[in-house]
Amino acid sequence: MGEVTSYIPPIGDIKFVLRHIAGLKDLDDDLVTQVLEQAGRFASEVLAPLNQSGDARGCRIDNGEVVTPPGFREAYARFVEAGWNGVGFDPAYGGQGLPGPIATAVSEMWHAANLAWGLCSLLTQCAADFLQQHGDADQRARYLPKLVSGEWTGTMCMTEAHAGSDVGAINTRAARRGDGYVIQGNKIFISWGEHDMAANIVHFVLARIDGAPTGVKGISLFLVPKFLLSASGEPDARNEVHAVSIEHKLGLNASPTVALAFGEGASAELIGTEHGGMALMFTMMNTARLAVGLEGVAIAERAYQLARGYARERQQGRRPDGAAARLIDHPDVRRMLMTMKAETETMRALVYYTAGVVARGDETRTAFLTPVVKGYCGEVCVEVASLGIQVHGGAGYIEETGAAQYLRDSRVVAIYEGTTGIQARDLAQRKLPAENGRVAIDLIAEMKALDVPLGKAGAGLVNLRSSLRQAVAGLEKSTGWMVRAQGEVDAAAGASEYLRLFGRVFCGYLMARSALASLSAGPPDKLVTARFFAERLLPETDALTAALTSGSESVMELSEDEF
Repeated sequence: MGEVTSYIPPIGDIKFVLRHIAGLKDLDDDLVTQVLEQAGRFASEVLAPLNQSGDARGCRIDNGEVVTPPGFREAYARFVEAGWNGVGFDPAYGGQGLPGPIATAVSEMWHAANLAWGLCSLLTQCAADFLQQHGDADQRARYLPKLVSGEWTGTMCMTEAHAGSDVGAINTRAARRGDGYVIQGNKIFISWGEHDMAANIVHFVLARIDGAPTGVKGISLFLVPKFLLSASGEPDARNEVHAVSIEHKLGLNASPTVALAFGEGASAELIGTEHGGMALMFTMMNTARLAVGLEGVAIAERAYQLARGYARERQQGRRPDGAAARLIDHPDVRRMLMTMKAETETMRALVYYTAGVVARGDETRTAFLTPVVKGYCGEVCVEVASLGIQVHGGAGYIEETGAAQYLRDSRVVAIYEGTTGIQARDLAQRKLPAENGRVAIDLIAEMKALDVPLGKAGAGLVNLRSSLRQAVAGLEKSTGWMVRAQGEVDAAAGASEYLRLFGRVFCGYLMARSALASLSAGPPDKLVTARFFAERLLPETDALTAALTSGSESVMELSEDEF
């Protein structure tokens, strides 16, 4: 049980990536180390021990009130008291004002230690970031300090049972009443939409004002608190919003996913302008998509640590000299562990690189990379968690070892905040065509420019250089093909392969940068991991290029009756 509940924060790798990939070279190293070590201690000592027990107990609903697993409320109170929720926020609202990549690093630890618990703070931070950007001065004054501190939590309420991902089809209605609005309707799949950990919950809700245009152009965005505020700004009367059910899910059992009913008199405040809600919600959604990509890193790290620990201890078979062997002595187990290690480190590099881009205010590159981060990490983390079960063998298929939970918990990362197919479409059919592929072309040029320093690095990186050069060439070819195919079914049919291809190649580029940095800054395992990624994982890009450039004929040829 100790191995299941333990979590070792990878502070060394996090610091390396912050400095050499995210670009935080001028930060006070002592300060960064202190923040990471304190966060790691909280994650490993407070959150990790609650992970398996929370999964086993789950949440329950009693007369519309959700009760979280034992220990969750107490852990959240300590989290708020220590100020962890506000690490990356403006001190004017009670935040600590640290750079965004540092907030990314500490969030990784919360999610690796306890993904279900960490989702609550993820959504609250997204809500606070959104309100800081789009709330009016009065709304920021009344709600933002409590969201930044985490004393109140936040949600996104978009999905309705009949509409799914087609947000333009929502039926939730809004009507003007006095100086405000009331809304009425039902939302489903609301993560942490009701719980007992905070004094108030701030819902951001999409609804259609009576008489509004149809489709997404008629959608407005509203702030709906669980408790209305008194004149002094404290929670007062209960608003007409209640949880009517709690979902029974494959994983994340300790994270309450609820259906919410907004009664006829649910008081609401408009955010922004009428009928401008969809564009605003995408601000919060895209922040969440980057955070969900980080969840992929976190759950992969946790699955890798568990598999590594089991492989080091479990005796299985014999070595060539006749001595008893452990799992880690077998080459195929080493292959799986190296794959898990390389995939996790490259995902971390991708997410932290993007966090650096966000911190530098490059909105165009951020927009392009967001679907890559979410879609690529969402898929790869499931693969890593699945390998974790395989390393355990039959023991991984039973719940006691903990490996199965990580696979169950990881599966939704590729689904919520937009499935991988939605991310692929966004990348290939919206972001890529802009200016005839200019952002992708610029990123490919950045990758190609690394060829010169790799060539000067010596014989140890020859294979890495050759593999990366070939992969970048394939990406360049595929990018040109996808840009030319816009407006055709071919682009839609190849979108998911293109997202996977871009993520794979860009991760290879970041791994090559890590290898170069490790020549002078260490650690030496970076060189080996980068070579493994180049030799064993980057070759997948040839197949992806061939698949997506084959067009859509075989994809679309069968009639629906032939399926």
